[in-house]
Amino acid sequence: MTAVQFVSPHDIRAMFSMAMSDMYRREVPQYGTLLELVSEINWRARLTNQAPNGSDPSDRIDVERHGAIRVGTALELKTVRRLFGVMGMSPVGYYSLSSAGVPVHSTAFRPISDDGLRRNPFRIFTSLLRLELIEDAGLRSHAAEILAKRNAFTPRCLELILQNEREGGLSLAAATQFVSEALNTFRWHSEATVSAQTYKGLKAVHPLIADVVCFRGPHINHLTPRTLAIDAAHAAMRSHGLEAKALIEGPPARQHPILLRQTSFKALQEAIDFIEPDGSRVASVHTARFGEIEQRGVALTPAGRELYDRLLAQASVHPAKDAAQAAAFNSHLTAVFRKFPDSDDAMRKHGLAYYRYRLADKFQHRPIEPETTFAALVSSGQVRCEPITYEDFLPVSAAGIFRSNLGDEAIGGVSRGGDLTAFEEALGAPVFDPFRLYAEAVTRSREACLIELGLPIDREIGVPL
Repeated sequence: MTAVQFVSPHDIRAMFSMAMSDMYRREVPQYGTLLELVSEINWRARLTNQAPNGSDPSDRIDVERHGAIRVGTALELKTVRRLFGVMGMSPVGYYSLSSAGVPVHSTAFRPISDDGLRRNPFRIFTSLLRLELIEDAGLRSHAAEILAKRNAFTPRCLELILQNEREGGLSLAAATQFVSEALNTFRWHSEATVSAQTYKGLKAVHPLIADVVCFRGPHINHLTPRTLAIDAAHAAMRSHGLEAKALIEGPPARQHPILLRQTSFKALQEAIDFIEPDGSRVASVHTARFGEIEQRGVALTPAGRELYDRLLAQASVHPAKDAAQAAAFNSHLTAVFRKFPDSDDAMRKHGLAYYRYRLADKFQHRPIEPETTFAALVSSGQVRCEPITYEDFLPVSAAGIFRSNLGDEAIGGVSRGGDLTAFEEALGAPVFDPFRLYAEAVTRSREACLIELGLPIDREIGVPL
């Protein structure tokens, strides 16, 4: 009997990422415009060597995407976790956006292995609606009833998830069908599941609540390509007919980028029909889905992140409503962030950022003295340092993007601190600590260098990890 050949989860993830991108391009034509713009900007940055120092040199940038979805119940969140598990994606990090006026808490499903990230770093930022933040008890109960009745996943999709868990993988035929079935969960449906009155009541509390509760499932609300030059891409968006938000969220422009910078074009007004109790239809519009671009830099250590958060707080972030306000804020932000070192050597030596180590080719066979420290190997150039790309998200930036596309009037009325315990209970699993993942990547690269040099892996480090 011939054994079934399973498709790698990395390949299923690549299949799904491409299929979702194609679907979103059909649903939101401006996303296609955004892809063309980013491709052109990236080509020019490479051609003219204007990509920032430390940019990821791999080809993954051209296929790299992150998306965002919003689920309404613990069962939906658990099922989404299992669905993304088929693709080798794990929940990484916990983000509370409610303190910024957005009634959700979130995680990011993504690959966590070096090989998985290298092959396809697809991410889905996934937010769970916090119904407890709806103060009106009647409206809160009604929203819970609506969500309890829906099934966002096709029966065949659920069968294939179970099959993958039971058998340890999917054949090519099953994987292909899984991608098709899973897409149905995230596609746009122009028919609401509620009356116009219910929609208006939920939207009055917060537009995001209406977006989560009133439709058949967690439609994808944006896909984000990665650019090597976000300032150039942001400037070009308007010339391509895209209504870009005034501000780029995140740190200021730097010679050596850190963390994540994001911006978007405004959410679209899309036609929808509400189904009234008597079966009649009411035509209206819904605004939620938008396009976003991002530029990723080096991942920061806890010390680096503490410095980043402190400087960002000093900058007093406020929504910029026009280009003049954005320019003034950017100038202020740049001045504040002069306290953050802008060189790989300084960030590494001060333990502010994570770097991967590899042997320099010309030193691979040079004899090493037994007492040589790892720091000496780095200083001599025998071991090279490369920035580890930040694979995750920033809650302040995410909230800024959400608010700008839901209406700034949505701020307020839902503020509350995070609740990791409740989120993990709803998820049915713990989330991975991103700092630990980055530190482990550093350790793996360091040990690989020492093993190749024939040195013990417990050799004195001499440099921050």
